[in-house]
Formats: sequence, C-alpha cells, structure tokens
Amino acid sequence: MDTLDKISLALNRILTLIGGVFLVGMVVLTCSNIFCRIVWVPVRGTFELMGYFGAIVTAFALGYTQIKRGHIAVDVLINTFSPRKKRVLHIINASICFVFFALAAWQIAVKATTLMTTGEVTETLRIIYYPFTYAVSFGCLVLSLVLLSELVKLFFYKKEAKR
Repeated sequence: MDTLDKISLALNRILTLIGGVFLVGMVVLTCSNIFCRIVWVPVRGTFELMGYFGAIVTAFALGYTQIKRGHIAVDVLINTFSPRKKRVLHIINASICFVFFALAAWQIAVKATTLMTTGEVTETLRIIYYPFTYAVSFGCLVLSLVLLSELVKLFFYKKEAKR
C-alpha cells in the first residue's frame, strides 16, 4: 500500500514540475506576444502553443490536486451523514472516478495513436499533435492511479481514509 502511494506521489511531483515549466512557458509566451504585438508583429502560433501548453498544465496537475484535495467539492449534504454512509459514498465516488479516468486515459491514447498514424499537424506551426495527446492520456492515467490508491485505503484502512 505504501509503495503505491510513494509511486503515485513521486509521479505526481514530477508531473507537477513539468506542468509548472509549461505554465512558465505560457506566461513568457503571453508576455512576449503582447510586447511583440505592440512593437512589431505578434508571435506566430501563439494560439496553438497556448492550447497545447494549457492541456499539459491541466492534465499534469490533476493527480497532485486530487492528492492535496484541491478539487472543488460540495459536501453540505454529505456532512450530515454518518461516518459509515460517508465512507460508502466515498467508495462509490472514487470507484466511478477511477473507472472514468482509466477509460478516458485509454481512449485518449487511442486517439493519440490515430493522430500518430495519420500524421496530423497544426495549421500554423506544423507541430505534431500526438505527443501532447499522449501526455494528456498519461495525466489521466496518473489521476486514476491516485484514485485507485484512495480506493485501496478506503477498503483496507478505515482510519487513514478520512477526507
């Protein structure tokens, strides 16, 4: 159990670091585009790059945000339930989310493979799509690993699985 948590945390820290680098790239690109637009002409392909970088930042932050309980949760109704009912609802929620994101990772990877075989590229900069699509798939897969870890905790460790 601890091994799964350690692997999950290490992967998420690495992905968060990479996502942070892409976020800094987005800031630099935005600032340079604004400056170049004022002085001369805008940076070519900014729209494409911002879309790619935003996808990486979002996908790579999913798992770490789940570990830190940073996702939005409306628990006004749940807080009125008994601890046993809360636990059952958390198990159901984690199960549904795990299955959803595992399937999403799989289907996004299938789409990435299709993009790779067809050789799809962007219009302006001619950048290939599939590496970014695989990265989003990997982000969803790592999130499903975090959710699996939570499920294991909920089933086997009654005291540790508090939310």
